[in-house]
Amino acid sequence: MRDESIFRAGLFAGQRALVTGGGTGIGLAIAQELRLLGADVWIASRKEDNLLAGRAVLEAMECPGRVAHQVCNIRDEESVDACVGAMVAAWGGVDLLVNNGGGQFPSPAVMIRKKGWDAVIETNLTGTFLMSRAVASQAMLPQESGAIVSIIAQMWNGFPMMAHTGAARAAVANLTQTLAFEWAPSGVRVNAVAPGVVLSSGIDNYAPEFQQTFFESEGNIPAGRLGTPREIAAAVLFLLSPAAHFITGTTLRVDGGEPLFGSSSAQQMKSFYRGKATPDHR
Repeated sequence: MRDESIFRAGLFAGQRALVTGGGTGIGLAIAQELRLLGADVWIASRKEDNLLAGRAVLEAMECPGRVAHQVCNIRDEESVDACVGAMVAAWGGVDLLVNNGGGQFPSPAVMIRKKGWDAVIETNLTGTFLMSRAVASQAMLPQESGAIVSIIAQMWNGFPMMAHTGAARAAVANLTQTLAFEWAPSGVRVNAVAPGVVLSSGIDNYAPEFQQTFFESEGNIPAGRLGTPREIAAAVLFLLSPAAHFITGTTLRVDGGEPLFGSSSAQQMKSFYRGKATPDHR
């Protein structure tokens, strides 16, 4: 955690930010940057252990602003509504929303069972919709202001071995455009950030063999390296900031030029799984 930001001090002073998946990885990096710039930060996640660890990191920062957390399953409508309702009741509203919560697993499309497909679609697509709708209806539309940024993925050349998340993230890009159009008259901006291959704590959820393949993907990225959570956070904060007041309905790619070579992650996974059967046993 660096103690300085590329953005001006106090940029988000008085702003109330909700970050899903904010206890770890990219979500925590975004929450740290928001807190560093004066925002009140409310993190939400399905796993309380991650939230408690993330909150401890945020509270250890010598920065102004409040910190809170709440367990929330973004796939569950009642859980989402309760989370947003609690934040509105405690802090009076929501000014900034980052839809970072998500998840997936590698598998050839032919081996993905419906249960696994549904889980990934519901987490990445339905969860983003439910959270955006709840924040908009309970806070941003009534107050006629707000900014939403959803984290998707580099899926412009398809997403072999990740068909479920590729489909979900592409849908979120389209959803971003629709919500931006519908909510613009109320002063609410909606955008997305599409990270390329990023070295974050999320890689720990995969098997060691897949992790090695992941690290090797930097050879197919024009920038010659993997991205960092802080670089994704910087892009998110730009879209949340006043500098992007005339930007809505767009997706900002932060990928080191990866699409210029094709999907490096897909190339590496295809090589890794060639000739292997990897059924989803969930």
